[in-house]
Amino acid sequence: MTEAAGSPPASCFDGGDLACGELLLRLVAHLKGLAHGTVVRVVATDPAAPIDIPFWCHLTGHVFLGSGEQPDGRPCFDLAISANATATQSGRPWHVEPASAPALHEDDPSITIERF
Repeated sequence: MTEAAGSPPASCFDGGDLACGELLLRLVAHLKGLAHGTVVRVVATDPAAPIDIPFWCHLTGHVFLGSGEQPDGRPCFDLAISANATATQSGRPWHVEPASAPALHEDDPSITIERF
């Protein structure tokens, strides 16, 4: 594991042993109302968390700062809330809202679209 962010987080979300979907649903609810730039520490023991949390940050635009361990040995993951985060669908944390996803333009020469 890499080191979690050096400064203490402003907020902590303890996801315990929640599986990925439920963990992210509750994390999204936890993030609501927190200011942009707020550092949040997510504590999660689900074996998929080291993959899921960084990927979800990449998907939504939040900044993944790193991972580490709590004093009690549980894994933790630090992220910073982005002002430009992409919203996910209600109840579906792996699906971005169509209105906030980047638009694909078929007339853009840098994009190749193959039809089957």
